[in-house]
Amino acid sequence: MSSVTSAGARDLLGHRPFLFFLSSRSLSRFSSQIGAVAIGWQIYDLTGSAFDLGMVGLVQFLPTALLVFVAGHAADRFERKRVVQACQVAEALTALFLAGSTFAGTISEIQIFAATFVLGIAGAFESPATAALLPLIAPQGSLQRATAISSGAAQVATITGPALGGFAYAMMPSAPYAVMMVFWLFGALLTGGIGRLQQAAAKNGEVSDDLFAGVTFVRSNPAILGTISLDLFAVLFGGVTALLPIYARDILMTGPLGLGILRAAPAVGALLMTMVLARHTINRRVGMRMFQAVIVFGVATVVFALSHWMWLSALALAVLGAADTISVVIRFSLVQLATPDEMRGRVGAVNFLFINASNQLGQFESGVTAALLGAVPSAVLGGVATVAVALLWMKLFPTLRDVEKLE
Repeated sequence: MSSVTSAGARDLLGHRPFLFFLSSRSLSRFSSQIGAVAIGWQIYDLTGSAFDLGMVGLVQFLPTALLVFVAGHAADRFERKRVVQACQVAEALTALFLAGSTFAGTISEIQIFAATFVLGIAGAFESPATAALLPLIAPQGSLQRATAISSGAAQVATITGPALGGFAYAMMPSAPYAVMMVFWLFGALLTGGIGRLQQAAAKNGEVSDDLFAGVTFVRSNPAILGTISLDLFAVLFGGVTALLPIYARDILMTGPLGLGILRAAPAVGALLMTMVLARHTINRRVGMRMFQAVIVFGVATVVFALSHWMWLSALALAVLGAADTISVVIRFSLVQLATPDEMRGRVGAVNFLFINASNQLGQFESGVTAALLGAVPSAVLGGVATVAVALLWMKLFPTLRDVEKLE
């Protein structure tokens, strides 16, 4: 890592478009994390089923799988900040529905799954558009630092969101959804304040060519293909977050507030690592650093799986979050810097598909495995598989392993 003066970070925070982007993205993350706690606890409270808990991830992933190429095309064809705004308004309306139904006592498992599906649709369009906005906003040569700061701000929301979500749910089950609605609406207003950006126009071509251009680009670039697929398989097997309600209630013997603390722990570790990366950019052996981070992620998952102490479980999750942050910063910067602006929406959609597959299908995989084997064996198996994937990918993608610098 090379030392970077703190003035660089201050300059970014003084750049109005970046500050508005940062605030809007943080509020969206805040709402999503509150929703993760509220929806997960409510489903488990209604059904008591690990399988149904895993189904939440599958329901969120399906819209991404169905709409990923359309979403990427929209991010390149239309003004990206308007796409993000429309998604945030749709998410706010969905949160309003959940709040009203829960408060009235008419909420059902089917209604929660339907609302989760709508949130998945909005997320499928919002994420590639948001990712493609950052390179337009960050000054030249500062994307890695901007990514780290953006990730850190989102992690602050991730730390506060789960804890507030658990506390609010304990006070009144409808309260978390009301907070989500307010934050998404404010996020939409901030997105509108970013200002006009010089977005490169996508080249005209056949509709099918436009839709699948991102796939073609990723396949032709071994480093990007290796980066995206590594995240897919590593987090697919290491997705213990879906099992946190089980650990909180049945293993660690805590309640909704404890669940919120567990969900916040990875974000605490991520935030601490972000503070380091905002001052000290990684400027050598970045490919190897990413693989090392994934291995640490897998080991921390195994430690969490075997722990019966709250403090050790939270510590393992914090280490997991710190390792994941290193991987995220390298992965995002590598993909964005290697992609032309007119294709960033479509490439970002492919990346989002893989990320969602890893996170949400990982929840489904963890829920099914936990239902068959139990929560602890499922989490241990996932951590071991994550380490194995990292070691295998080092052999399969030597180009990625040997990447020396990002910018």
